[in-house]
This record gives sequence, C-alpha cells and structure tokens, in this order.
Amino acid sequence: MLDRDEVAGSWDSLLQRLFDTPLDASVERFRSGFVFRGLANVAFAPMMTRLMRLGGDPRDKEHHLVRNFRKYAYLDVSPNDEVWYWLALGQHFGLPTRLLDWTFSPFVALHFATAELGQMDQDGLIWCVDVKETKAFLPPALSAVLEAEGAHVFTTEMLDSVAPTLEALDGLPGDFVVFLEPPSLDARIVNQFALFSLMSSPTARLDDWLAHHATTYRRIVIPASVKWEVRDKLDQANITERVLFPGLDGLSAWLQRYYYTK
Repeated sequence: MLDRDEVAGSWDSLLQRLFDTPLDASVERFRSGFVFRGLANVAFAPMMTRLMRLGGDPRDKEHHLVRNFRKYAYLDVSPNDEVWYWLALGQHFGLPTRLLDWTFSPFVALHFATAELGQMDQDGLIWCVDVKETKAFLPPALSAVLEAEGAHVFTTEMLDSVAPTLEALDGLPGDFVVFLEPPSLDARIVNQFALFSLMSSPTARLDDWLAHHATTYRRIVIPASVKWEVRDKLDQANITERVLFPGLDGLSAWLQRYYYTK
C-alpha cells in the first residue's frame, strides 16, 4: 500500500469515501468528476496494459495488432475509419492495446474488486481518478476540444479530430493521459458504464504518471475482512455478472459465485 491510501474498514466507510462528492454549485447537482477501476488484489495495482504484457517493445507491436485486427474483424463490425474506434473495439474483445478499463460507476468498480473467489482473502483496491484534474495536463490541442464540447472525457470522434493516428497522438507535446468513452458497442459496455484510459505513449504507465500528479487521484483499500459483506450487498443491489455481462456466460458466472460455500 501507499502511505496516502485510504482504508475503508466497513461498508459504510467505503460508501462514504466512494461517494464523497460535494454539491456542484454551477448546476446545483451532486456531479462527480471521478472515474474508477476496481482490482481484486492490491498487489495488482501496477497498471500494465495488455500490450505491455506481450513483452518486447510495445511500439513495434501496436501498429501490427491494430492493422491485423481491422483486416480480419471487418465481417463482424460496421465500417469505421477511426483508429480510436478500432482500439476501443479491440480492447473490449481482448485485443492487447495501450488502453485500460475504467468505469464511471463506483459500484461497478466494487464488483470487479470483489468478484474473484480466489482473491477474497486478499485486500482489494479502488483507483479513483479525477478526470477534471487530468484535463489540466493535456496539450492545448486536446484540452481545446474538451472545452469546446463542455466535456471531461473524449469520444472517438473528438479524439480523431485532433489525432487521427496513433503516431499523431504520440507526437503531441508532454506526457498525459486521455480518458476515452467508447461507442455503445453492446449491452456490456452500456451496463458497465465503461470508459478507457490511454497514455501519450504505448510504453508509459498510468500509475507512474499518477504518482507524479498526486492531485489527480485517490486509492481506497478494501480489507479482506469486509470483502464478503461488500460482495453480498452488491448482489442484493443487482450489481452482478448477470447484469454486467449480459448473456449465458454472465448468468453462469453469477450463479457459480452466488452459490459458492465459504
């Protein structure tokens, strides 16, 4: 754990920390600027992308992966020229990319932190990143697009308007993180309230970047001693695989875990 990690020793403490959102005076609503990433084990905290885990130089492999994915996947998807659409689609279906999975929902993040039966005896972790704060470190060309749209995260079309290629993004000045909301490709993305992060280089790690920009994030540790309480209350709230992974595989995963005997 990091020295500044917050430990939530109870369900009530966890909810208080996750939903600690003050009133936004500009709209008089409780609008959070945070996005969330749930991990079943605090030891999984290093943010290695699937692309990095392939080994070798990610810069050499990324272009080939995207090119071949586009070439062979064309029968299954609608035509689209945006590389960010293809990158989001590939990430969603398991392609190694520079993207990482996030969610706008604290409850969805809690699900992923408590869904793995083999990790229930380990402390879990929720990364909380303030996308409003990360905007301050974007290069001017990207921040101008968000300002013009009144947005905090990009769509594939918005990102394409500034950086139509991976090389164009990598060529922008500075080190930065982009949060990308994908198209509603299927019910899974919609139900998980999903979005992705991507770095300004395929070799850069988001956790390293966050460590140098401490105002942009918080981390909440879920002790193993409260994981089962969290898990059972999420089930009661219908935050389960049956909803987050629509289909028979999600239904089966939910039933297997629900009827597991400790």
